[in-house]
Amino acid sequence: MSTLSIRDLDLSGKRVFIRVDFNVPLAPGGEITSDKRIRASLPTIRYALDKGAGVILASHLGRPKGKPIPELSLRPVSLRLAELLGRPVEMAPDCVGPAVEAMLPAVGEVLLLENLRFHAEEEKNDPAFSKQLARLCDVYVNDAFGSAHRAHSSTVGMIAYVKQAAAGLLMEKEIEYLTKAVKNPARPCVAILGGAKVSDKIDVIQNLMKVVDKLMIGGAMAYTFLRARGEGTGKSLVEEDKIDLARELMAEAGSKLMLPVDHVVAAELKAGAESKVVDKVPDGLMGLDIGPKTIAAYEQVISGAKTVIWNGPMGVFETPPFDRGTVALAKAVAASGAVSVVGGGDSEKAIKSAGVADKISHISTGGGASLEFLAGIELPGVAALEVSRK
Repeated sequence: MSTLSIRDLDLSGKRVFIRVDFNVPLAPGGEITSDKRIRASLPTIRYALDKGAGVILASHLGRPKGKPIPELSLRPVSLRLAELLGRPVEMAPDCVGPAVEAMLPAVGEVLLLENLRFHAEEEKNDPAFSKQLARLCDVYVNDAFGSAHRAHSSTVGMIAYVKQAAAGLLMEKEIEYLTKAVKNPARPCVAILGGAKVSDKIDVIQNLMKVVDKLMIGGAMAYTFLRARGEGTGKSLVEEDKIDLARELMAEAGSKLMLPVDHVVAAELKAGAESKVVDKVPDGLMGLDIGPKTIAAYEQVISGAKTVIWNGPMGVFETPPFDRGTVALAKAVAASGAVSVVGGGDSEKAIKSAGVADKISHISTGGGASLEFLAGIELPGVAALEVSRK
């Protein structure tokens, strides 16, 4: 890796500031509906504690827009984290200032700072705020890959004011898998791209075309490509202003690009809607999933792959029966034995709904960050660690 790892640091007797991603979903009463992100941070936190550190944890939660909002306090997270760690977690009243500095943890103690975004300076990457954060610690660790595409004080700014900065165990794993997938993949290397819009994935498509041996397109964005090829798309979602771009991308990709050859269509999108399989989408109907011939063609490519990169579902997988294509490909990826790297967000939900999450090599914790990484865009949070090492 081109960054230091937490494993490279001497943590004994040090105060370690760990930027984590505790941006968890909350029910209206403040109950955490998924603690996945808290659990993802546990190996790094435990590592620091085992090495004799006092641990300061910092995260954002939601979008309070620079003002304290009680409903977006990290207090519920401190209670859940204490349960998972099996030790007390102190909750700070703020993330900077004298009251926080008076609570700094001794060896073996854990302090969770209040929501970083209660201060507008966090998202502005304000130098004075960055210095205040840096003053809390001896060393800095970034374990929040999901925020690595943001140039904020806690992900970039404060690194200039600490003695050492390193990647946490989760960040290290993310960088390792994603870098290998896009820079030095075992071949054949194939990518599966789905989702609603071509516009969301333009940079990813262009970057992956240089990397992969086959690029399989599904989801609603396939219909913009099919329209660009002159095919009828019925009522399917098409980005009219991206048709020329889709035509250019197809010309550039040549035989690497695979598009659906049949479709599951319906008159409307709703659970249990009457649907049928067609080779061409007729007027009055919309394509909502890839059909069986497309599934078979994509499965054949996946079965021979050594590396699979996946971002985005093949259909409206949240609404049966339009989940079949996504589930079938998820199972094919799991059965292929390939190194498989799946982007966060909908892709992760799709893999979990197929029941094969434990057979995927790496499921990214950062939807937006993994998308930018796959697009070849430098992530500010990672770049700052690299600069720090130099």
